Amino acid sequence: MALKRRLHQLIFGCAFFCLVVSATSGNIRAQSRQMKKSSSRGGATKGNFAETPDVARFRARVEAELAAPGPNKGYLGILVTDAGTGEVLFARNADGYFMPASDTKLFTTALALATLGPDYRVKTTVASSGTIDANGVLNSDLVLIGGGDANLSNRKFPFEKKEERDGPSEKVLAEFADAVAARGVKEITGDVVADDSLFQPERFPSGWAIDDMQWSYGAAVSAIAVNDNSFTIELWPGGREGEPARYEAGVAADFYMIANSVRTSAAGSEEKLAATREPGTRVIRISGTMPAGAHPRVLTLAIEQPAEYAAALLARLLALRGVKIDGDARARHAGDPPLAAAPSQTILAERVSQPLSEDVRLTNKNSENLHAELMLLLAAHEKAGATSYEDALKFAAVFFKAAGIADGDVLLSDGSGLSRKDLITPRAIVQILRFAAAQPWGETYRSSLPVAGEDGTLSERMKNTPGAGRVSAKTGTIGRANTLSGYATTVSGEHLIFSILWNNNNLHAQDANKVIDAIAVAMTEELGTAKPGKKRK
Repeated sequence: MALKRRLHQLIFGCAFFCLVVSATSGNIRAQSRQMKKSSSRGGATKGNFAETPDVARFRARVEAELAAPGPNKGYLGILVTDAGTGEVLFARNADGYFMPASDTKLFTTALALATLGPDYRVKTTVASSGTIDANGVLNSDLVLIGGGDANLSNRKFPFEKKEERDGPSEKVLAEFADAVAARGVKEITGDVVADDSLFQPERFPSGWAIDDMQWSYGAAVSAIAVNDNSFTIELWPGGREGEPARYEAGVAADFYMIANSVRTSAAGSEEKLAATREPGTRVIRISGTMPAGAHPRVLTLAIEQPAEYAAALLARLLALRGVKIDGDARARHAGDPPLAAAPSQTILAERVSQPLSEDVRLTNKNSENLHAELMLLLAAHEKAGATSYEDALKFAAVFFKAAGIADGDVLLSDGSGLSRKDLITPRAIVQILRFAAAQPWGETYRSSLPVAGEDGTLSERMKNTPGAGRVSAKTGTIGRANTLSGYATTVSGEHLIFSILWNNNNLHAQDANKVIDAIAVAMTEELGTAKPGKKRK
């Protein structure tokens, strides 16, 4: 009931979002009306108004790309608008529903920046309700309290052209263990507890596939996220054909049991590797073959029980520092019995996260799913007290309406786009991009997107083309869906906001991306060549 009252205030009282939208709302509403008036709903623009030569050339190149076998079977949505005026330059199925894949992150990161602010940070603490006696005995549980920081890892900031790491993957928990030992703790009479009760225990949003949950991109969602809730298994071939492959699982080897049946095959043969884990188990089976003399392979797997894993890892790291633990390593989730009450808690270690702006940059450049999920949950929790996905998505829907997006144009089941239930129109994506560009944090948002031919998920795309350096956009790939949406500057200097969503294609992801890239390059080459001062009709 409290959440419903809060959402009611946000919609009708404008208690929060009006502060975000008020400075630009009139402009946004005008642009939104202009976009809808200038284009045909649900189809291409041809026949609705006289095309300028540049649009006609762009249309011809789009149709040529789609006429080839393969692309002609898919369902394509495109909306290209003038960034300054909102005028629609080209539209094709702009109001149809598409599975957006990771273009969903455009909405989540805008929501986070608008509601939390670029400088927002969260804390992760190690605390206890007990006291440390003269012998170094902590007479209580030791509790790791998750605050939703997605970067409890060895990742280096700021993110520049590529991701960099420094130190072991368990670096942050090792620092926590060092801090506890430095406080003089030699024994813990209670348990080592990882508390992720900030959010409801919904590790996998609705619409995620069971295949996703095994790999790092489908890591479980939790208020405690150590090393992106993932770990690696490194494999080497044996010395000669027929010998078992060797592996190293690092600190995860104490939590998971690795059943290795990989064998070494003849030098130069094809590598065939597979990894499986049944949901709810801690047994990982790796099988297949590796050619003799082959380079090592790294498999990055998801952790299904993040809080339990964090507790076990912290307990292990404490033991390595000579701290005796009398109890167990365990997790506490929302709904579990409360921890022992005490007049006050003693903070033994604390970590403050990077500013939200840094994580938004990482999330969009690298398309980090877990990070986007935590942004959605944190925004809704901070501003409306939400703890579940259901309530977080209701909160997000209020924001999307305030940002000028038409009712029903955004249907989400998660914050990252990994859900197969997500449906978004190209028009909604262009509107959130337009809204974001008009905000005080607009440049932070825009600069977080991958740049064609330069960085992030676009670093190898559109190289040595007019699109390189001119297209800043979020990529998306999931199943038979490939997407690209963002900002572009044409060869002639015109600024565009665009969305290209392509579903139900039967091409491999790399080939599908080549078609989308060709359309994006055509956009930068052809559009914006109308005579100065001449208004498009």
